[in-house]
Amino acid sequence: MSLIEEIKQRAKKEIKTIVLPEAQDIRILEATQQVLKEKYANIVLVGNQEEIEKKAKEKNLNIKGAKIVDPSTSPKQEEYVNLLYELRKHKAMTIEKAKELVKDPVYYGMLMVKDEKEQADGLVSGAAHSTSDTLRPALQILKTKPDTKLVSAFFVMVVPNCEYGQKGTFIFADSGLNESPDAQDLSEIAISSSKSFRQLIQKEPKVAMLSYSTYGSAKSEWTQKVIEATNLVKQKDNSIIIDGELQLDAAIVPEVAQFKAPKSPIKGEANVLIFPNLDTGNIGYKLVQRLAKAEAYGPLCQGISKPVNDLSRGCSSKDIAGVIAITAVQAQEIK
Repeated sequence: MSLIEEIKQRAKKEIKTIVLPEAQDIRILEATQQVLKEKYANIVLVGNQEEIEKKAKEKNLNIKGAKIVDPSTSPKQEEYVNLLYELRKHKAMTIEKAKELVKDPVYYGMLMVKDEKEQADGLVSGAAHSTSDTLRPALQILKTKPDTKLVSAFFVMVVPNCEYGQKGTFIFADSGLNESPDAQDLSEIAISSSKSFRQLIQKEPKVAMLSYSTYGSAKSEWTQKVIEATNLVKQKDNSIIIDGELQLDAAIVPEVAQFKAPKSPIKGEANVLIFPNLDTGNIGYKLVQRLAKAEAYGPLCQGISKPVNDLSRGCSSKDIAGVIAITAVQAQEIK
């Protein structure tokens, strides 16, 4: 059974409700059909009901069973305007501005997740929105987890016919959000990513802090940042199996690790790869996705109080259905 099928089976054990605010995108409707057919989450589509049902009918998609909510006609509209105003009035939010924002499906969807009476457990967006358009309302409305200092993004990468990582499964971070993290930020990304790996993959995370250098083979401010971040993780949580700075081959190939880093605690068996900046993280995941034909689920978010996950705008309906399953499993952890 593939990783994503295992996650779907876990999602079925405690069905959660996931909000999709991009119901005008045909890929979202295709994913909705798949999720409802496989019965691993309840779905809320945000948008005009007539237009959504017309588009589904044109493409012969069965979305019966999905709840459709139109922000412009919702009986919750006034309540959500006041909620958004109260949440953001310290940031100069006005009632008039709140009225405009509540009409936005992403903002409305976030307010549904915030609303405990609505029983919406998570949200997936990004097929037709930028990362900032998804995460801005998430941070404004849902806020960060109490124990989180930094919100970051990661991809679950599933590489076919791969002997490395956890049978070809990795977490790549940060591959979607933090452009130029400093050592402190990198340490937080590593800690969050190790927790995400354990939660989703249910195996021991082995974290590699990546660089173009292994154990001082090169020296610069960039390599020093990675070394400092590695040491910070060890200080914050010495239970994490982590090493750095490491070149990629020394991180994931045991034979190379034996030569370049013989005393490394991860022994060339890294399954969580922490990239030094967003350039390398984003390029890295796309290379593996396209050249190795890997499944890439994300960018998934860590550090927000409720599960909110972004999508690549190049995603397929299959990708979306997988991210919905992941979001549902993440929601099971929220108490």
